[in-house]
Amino acid sequence: MPVKPFTPDPAVLDRIRPMMNIDAQPVAHLHCAAMGNSLWAQLGETFLTTLYQALIGDERFLGFVFLKEDGQVGGFIAGSVDTQAMMEAVYARTKLPLAMAAGPSVLRRPRLIPRLLQTARYNQASAAGAEIKGESLFCSFEPELRGQGGAKHINKVLFDELLARGHHWVKVTTETDNEGANRQLKSWGFQDRGTFSFYGKEMICYALDLRASDRVDAVSRHPAV
Repeated sequence: MPVKPFTPDPAVLDRIRPMMNIDAQPVAHLHCAAMGNSLWAQLGETFLTTLYQALIGDERFLGFVFLKEDGQVGGFIAGSVDTQAMMEAVYARTKLPLAMAAGPSVLRRPRLIPRLLQTARYNQASAAGAEIKGESLFCSFEPELRGQGGAKHINKVLFDELLARGHHWVKVTTETDNEGANRQLKSWGFQDRGTFSFYGKEMICYALDLRASDRVDAVSRHPAV
């Protein structure tokens, strides 16, 4: 699929800022609303809020939010410069708070336990992009904001940040049957790196050469922790 030119709108870029601790709860709410069938969403909004609070404090985390006209969070993107190292550090630091936050959901749904045990195998499972450290993990917008260009801009902000930090590639994984995500990734010029199975789903790994993309510039908008 040919990549169409994209000229960022400064007014839209001005509504995007780095994710802060006060954003953890609204981001968790957006995450649950858009990805309710995912493992983390099934662990509940309290778990996700606790997790995002921990992620925001990690130097490897890259998070941005999109602000609505009223100043409230209407969308977000979450990424990393090294997902495996980030998650290992976050779990080590906040193991007890995360376990307590996830406990009620796990007690109600014991079937989540085997899936939780699989989580540590994510990087190994998605080996097609294992050499790529930069990653886009989650992106979600309120339904009424979709199709207005916010997602395209916030993706650019994350990709710009990764390139500015010296990352030449970014990877994204998604379900093979997620038509919207697959279409959007191909529209950016992402390359198919192959499929893998995870959480009982058929997944696909994509990679984008940031240096070769006309849509990406080495611009940093995220302060180092």
